Amino acid sequence: MSIKLVFDVAITGLIMGGIYALIAMGLNLQYGVARVLNVSHGEFVMVGAFITYFAHKIFGINPLLSLAICGPILFIIGLFTYRTLFRYLRRSSESMDVFEGRSMLASFGLLYVIQNIALLWWGPNVKAYSYLNYPVRFLGLTFEANRLVALLFTLLMIVVFYLFVARTKAGKAIRAAAQNEKSAQLLGVNVPAVLGFCFGLGTLLAGLAGSIVSMMQELTPLMGFPYLIIAMIVLVLGGAGNILGSLFGGLILGGVTTVVMYVEPGLSLVVSYVIFALILLIRPEGVLGR
Repeated sequence: MSIKLVFDVAITGLIMGGIYALIAMGLNLQYGVARVLNVSHGEFVMVGAFITYFAHKIFGINPLLSLAICGPILFIIGLFTYRTLFRYLRRSSESMDVFEGRSMLASFGLLYVIQNIALLWWGPNVKAYSYLNYPVRFLGLTFEANRLVALLFTLLMIVVFYLFVARTKAGKAIRAAAQNEKSAQLLGVNVPAVLGFCFGLGTLLAGLAGSIVSMMQELTPLMGFPYLIIAMIVLVLGGAGNILGSLFGGLILGGVTTVVMYVEPGLSLVVSYVIFALILLIRPEGVLGR
């Protein structure tokens, strides 16, 4: 194996692992903290990708600058969705188990609503745009510029988000609510507000991941579901409620699937499911636990 191929696999694995981690950290906030198994999560990746696409094609906005547009829009959509749908279901449910089941069914409906709106507005045709699509020399090797930029910004967003959760007062409130809602409420944490914030933050992370994806891949209104599956696998791999676990789980899965894709592309999704099954059988609480 040549040095060029080794670096190519490593960088691709980091990019995909970073994107998987961003999406999974968002789902982890929604399920691990707010207890909403949001199966429409991948559709917010699709929405973020299309917002970036149209901002670039119609208004000429740099895709990297559109992150500042896409993030707040997706956060508002997520917060509105939680407050109008999932908060009501939470209040009307007899127990958290009942709420989890109802919220999953509701998010299935939301998935098809978002998909069909996207099909009506944007059509079924594949869309793509060219951004930094030229070779650059890095470490004596040649790579596409958009991939290196995607890697840099993905890792930067992960670091910023982790520092937010680990070091800020809001991050401590999120971690307290994830560990024990009742104890957090006794300590003065506004748990309902934190849960809504977590859901909105989860959609924000999905939208940012979608923006990064749009720089490198073709877009369709049906592109979200595979990312949902990946996010759920990473969630199980890292442990529900464990943000750091989602980071490591995403990087591990991204690296493994990238290597498999270079060997036999048709087996990458199969390997993901095998990892998913093994984790459920051997360590259902995840590699790092809750």
